[in-house]
Amino acid sequence: MKNRLQETPSQTAGPYVHIGLLPDIAGIDVKHHGIGGNTGLSGGTPIVITGVVRDGAGEIVKDALLEIWQPGSDGQFGDGHQGFARCHTDFETGEFRFETVKPGPVAWTDGSSQAPHMTLMIFARGINIHLHTRIYFADEADANAADPVLNAITDGRETLLAKLDTSSNNNYRFDVSLQGETETVFFDI
Repeated sequence: MKNRLQETPSQTAGPYVHIGLLPDIAGIDVKHHGIGGNTGLSGGTPIVITGVVRDGAGEIVKDALLEIWQPGSDGQFGDGHQGFARCHTDFETGEFRFETVKPGPVAWTDGSSQAPHMTLMIFARGINIHLHTRIYFADEADANAADPVLNAITDGRETLLAKLDTSSNNNYRFDVSLQGETETVFFDI
């Protein structure tokens, strides 16, 4: 039994994560659908989601990587990589940006509907296993009030709401807090 292999310990997303997952920002010319923050979805209302990722001290994380996955405006998931996008936070400002369409409501297991939302995963240094959360939309108050997942959350529900930027059409702001008093709700998946 002494010769059995042991499990390798978890590693944080290190300095090479961008080379493997976002080769274009590492200077490698490879084009993949969804890379660069655009889901490629069409139809429905085009939207832009911007934000920053903050650490437990409130400092902006300028080298995080984020992925979204979402249905189209009809609430249906497409084939292949449709509805998927990956982007990085800007190395200078820490800002991330996704271009997509506003998702439609998705059917729930009991026949009701979930409010329009997207799944968001965050990868960053110091995080052993990527974090899962959701982005809902603050301007979908009625749908949010009936959403079974949002209704299961007792504290921090507001951290899942992207807010409409009143200074520009169809732009939403969604900031992520990794720790602290304003910590974003993360899901144990």
